[in-house]
Amino acid sequence: MSTKDYLEKDYYAVLGVPKTATADEIKKAYRKLARQYHPDTNQGDAAKETKFKEVSEAYDILSDGKRRKEYDEARTLFGSGVGGQRPGGGGFPFDFGDLFGGTAGQQGGGAGERLGDLFGGLFNRGGAGGSTRTTSATRPRRGQDVESEVTLSFTEAVEGTTVSLRLTSSAACTACSGTGAKAGTTPRVCPTCEGTGAASRNLGNFAFSEPCRDCKGRGLLVDDPCPVCEGNGRAKSTRTIQARIPAGVADGQRVKLKGKGAPGENGGPAGDLYILTHVKPHHVFGRTGDNLTITVPVTFSEAALGAEIKVPTLKGMPVTLRVPAGTPNGRTFRVRGRGVTRKDGTKGDLLASVEVLVPKTLDDKSRELLNEFNTATAGDDPRADLIQRARSE
Repeated sequence: MSTKDYLEKDYYAVLGVPKTATADEIKKAYRKLARQYHPDTNQGDAAKETKFKEVSEAYDILSDGKRRKEYDEARTLFGSGVGGQRPGGGGFPFDFGDLFGGTAGQQGGGAGERLGDLFGGLFNRGGAGGSTRTTSATRPRRGQDVESEVTLSFTEAVEGTTVSLRLTSSAACTACSGTGAKAGTTPRVCPTCEGTGAASRNLGNFAFSEPCRDCKGRGLLVDDPCPVCEGNGRAKSTRTIQARIPAGVADGQRVKLKGKGAPGENGGPAGDLYILTHVKPHHVFGRTGDNLTITVPVTFSEAALGAEIKVPTLKGMPVTLRVPAGTPNGRTFRVRGRGVTRKDGTKGDLLASVEVLVPKTLDDKSRELLNEFNTATAGDDPRADLIQRARSE
């Protein structure tokens, strides 16, 4: 397919989205159209198959932030009349061969070189003149993300801790230094893709780039593979790291540690480490968001007459809680700043719920006093209002 054909295509129109569409809007539009025109649901319909290919091509460009930017810039430059004449009703008065490959003799290259650079990135072509080429195998590549799991005590999750993790990930093979070739030999540039790692496939109305089938996207071919990594240049590597688990993590939460994953290739950045946390329950404290919870037993007389009681805190001295007279069973009191540590360093609260204990056995003296109390309060029926409200229904 010619460069002119690429410039004439409006990928936004193909997906039915505006140029200002977000990545989510582009994805949503693509999925809707892909379901509508997918060949599996439209067998034998050549028109819909062609439409599906156009939709896929448009999404391939617009879903990639870098390629989308290059595409937008290229169309902006071209629409402004690069080289003199604006492409309106007069067609395309440009020599695309000069524009993308023969501008070295012009003054500084001009807009031709700018467009050449843009389309070189967009369609996997070299820059102006194509004099330099970087093979796929020598490009910096980001390392893979790695996942691990850790089990924490309740206190470690609330306060934060540092744990040792043994990680197994992919890294450059030490036997061949990542080349994939047996010691004493070197890989050769793939003649099919000329080291780019990508090949163009023509599907009639358009062409698209895909990983080279001969070198599987590496850009290099290994004739005598390394016996350790079997020619792929990567091998399993085991290492132990110290990972900081921040304060306040919850059971089932995934913690991301940037740059702690598998190392990159050819100077590329390392991947990220994702740690799935499991938190053991505490025998006294519970948790609700950033707050700790605790159930505190009180006697009937403490609840009825009021009292000051001691309440334990997590990894701290007990606090004194004033229970006012007439406190009902289940009432919750808030102790400020004795909860879970937040990201900003502040802490949640401790929620203390009182539980009025009823004695299982009574001695004679206690029974006599309770009978006197029962006689003194015989006129108070706590269920009178309940019965009246039930009848009103």
